Amino acid sequence: MSKLEKGLKLIDIYSIAIGSMISSGVFLLPGIAYGICGTTVSISYLFAGLMSIPGVLSISELVTAMPKAGGGYFFVTRSLGAGVGTVAGILSWFSLIFKATFALIGLSVYSEIIFSLNPKLIAILICLVFLIINYLGVSKAGKAQSVLVLLLFAILSYFFFNSAGNIDFGNYSTFIKDFDISRILSASGFVFVSYGGLLKVASLAEETRDSRMIPKGLIGALLTVAVLYTLIVFVTVGVLPGENLFNSLTPISDAASASMGIKGKVLLSIAAIIAFTSAANVGIMSASRYPYALSRDNMFPKIFQRLSAKYKTPFVSIIVTGLIVISGLFLNLNLLVEVASTSLILTYILANFSVIVMRESRLTNYKPQFRAPMYPYLQIAGIVFYLFLIYEIGLEAIIATVVFMIISFFVYILYGRAKNNQEYALLHVIERILNKELTGIRLEKELRNILKERDSIKEDRFDKLVKKALVFDFESSMTYEKLYKEISDKLGQRIGLSGGEVYNLLCDKEKRYSSVLGDNIAIPHVIVEGEKIFDVVIVRNKEGVVFEENKKINVIFVLIGSRDERNFHLKALSAIAQVVNSKDFYKKWMEAKNPQVLKDIVMLSKRQR
Repeated sequence: MSKLEKGLKLIDIYSIAIGSMISSGVFLLPGIAYGICGTTVSISYLFAGLMSIPGVLSISELVTAMPKAGGGYFFVTRSLGAGVGTVAGILSWFSLIFKATFALIGLSVYSEIIFSLNPKLIAILICLVFLIINYLGVSKAGKAQSVLVLLLFAILSYFFFNSAGNIDFGNYSTFIKDFDISRILSASGFVFVSYGGLLKVASLAEETRDSRMIPKGLIGALLTVAVLYTLIVFVTVGVLPGENLFNSLTPISDAASASMGIKGKVLLSIAAIIAFTSAANVGIMSASRYPYALSRDNMFPKIFQRLSAKYKTPFVSIIVTGLIVISGLFLNLNLLVEVASTSLILTYILANFSVIVMRESRLTNYKPQFRAPMYPYLQIAGIVFYLFLIYEIGLEAIIATVVFMIISFFVYILYGRAKNNQEYALLHVIERILNKELTGIRLEKELRNILKERDSIKEDRFDKLVKKALVFDFESSMTYEKLYKEISDKLGQRIGLSGGEVYNLLCDKEKRYSSVLGDNIAIPHVIVEGEKIFDVVIVRNKEGVVFEENKKINVIFVLIGSRDERNFHLKALSAIAQVVNSKDFYKKWMEAKNPQVLKDIVMLSKRQR
């Protein structure tokens, strides 16, 4: 299977997240949100940003563990199953499409201030330009994003510092009257989509050079934008009378006109066009990865998997996404915003629930490079808050979102269910509760391959030996003599000796020198006659093998090799030492479900290769 280009750096992630947030959120929605909660609108923006934190932290954990295209769809599928994942993937796809669509609507509204061309024609042409940019490669799209964000910051900073001194605090005379928690929450739910750019970065995880940069980029972008939104909206309410701000579709340029004159209006209109252009670019870039990911799991037709031979971009998915974005220009704006916000909130709910399921599944190969703090309280609080926020958004948006969910589930039932046998983490949780075997090793194997790709692990000779090694897993305690008896026949067959010879060698060595090297580790190692002989046997005994002074050992690596392999013998000992000293090694070793997981613990441990 062709691989996506890994071209995104930390500055690209930060720019993409910011660029996709600073658009309709500040240039289009403040006037409508003012109509919902009045002068407390800046609090609604701040609260929406704070409400994003549990979802962002959970998404950061999941994407660093599973940095694959499709973001939310991929990790929800691996956590909660293909049915729920398909619904989440299609919801996220359309949420991002809707966000890109009303970015283009905003673009058309602001372009009327400056240009005399048909605004919808301008929006369509800009969309086509970004289709081409995204086709040419994610790194080019990321660079374009960085330039746009830099320009945007410069103009918004100019607006803030030139308008802050012109605030008329009389415009806040109704603040106490407007301070109604229900209305503030309703407005927060409405503008929640303003922070949807954070979700977009998750869909580009596979194209990031190092997934550890994603949490830094997401958290940095969230803090930056939450503060910026709050300050800009606060100033806008302060310089623009309420009757002019109420339901305005050009609130920031109207505010700039009031405080800076016609030049300010034109300048902020240009900033708005840059912002909406930026959001449309990122919307197409990130949304197009969802049908690509769905197709790779056989949930969508295979045509969506097609990559450009030269640029390694999913061009079919990009084109289809772009066409749907353009068609959305003719839909109702308020419903678009509400459905996009509701879909985004549902994605955050699923992300929080997925973290709980992945951690409680105790999968050995679930190894996020970032762990969300305050587990599980942060996730539970996030789920409760998000459900309440959906309730506050209103019935119309909930009904529309439910319709999308039903359609998405039918896509799974009619197309994907028969083609997908994906194992998922929730089954591992149920398995633990019922104490009944329901799963195999498919999910562990997939996570192992993701980790190898994520951490650029290149197998050395020791890894290859471990992959082929004999593994013995015992439940009850035994003496070392009985252990050696159990393993000698099979080990002898592999190196051309009789079981008796191997047994005698191991016992003689144990009598002369103890193989116990620590509280829970023993490494019996012996030299045999011959050339180019070396093998490894991995042993776990849950109740312990009795060695010297009745010491019971749970972790045993048996090394056997010829004299010419002495140097590699030392390298193998060094590798094992690094493995057993890695974080939480013993806990993972004792909890491993089967021999393959024991091998994974060894092969995926961080060590010098």
